[in-house]
Amino acid sequence: QVQLVESGGGLVQAGGSLRLSCTTSGTIFSISIMGWYRQAPGKQRELVAVVTSGGSTNYADSVKGRFTISRDNAKNTVDLQMNTLKPEDTAVYFCTATYRPTVAMKFDTSWGQGTQVTVSS
Repeated sequence: QVQLVESGGGLVQAGGSLRLSCTTSGTIFSISIMGWYRQAPGKQRELVAVVTSGGSTNYADSVKGRFTISRDNAKNTVDLQMNTLKPEDTAVYFCTATYRPTVAMKFDTSWGQGTQVTVSS
């Protein structure tokens, strides 16, 4: 099982910026998709942004133009640069990766423990 660890969360005022990072460890042959989801209190977990190994990205409409996802395929890491943050961005942010441990194994998905992002108004 691949382990994912997020960092970079915290408290920021509206209009500010934060950068989240996610590192991986464990046996990895390849990672197809890496991304970020978030879950606010009382709400379901929702997609924020994902990126494929080829660099294709997909963003939630609510973060387009403000957030940028980037990935280092050599290091198996993924970052999320969050600008112009709004109070409604407040949530726990989770890193995720869909990967193959070895060439002979099927794809699996792992999640990090999450990092809290709080945006004050």
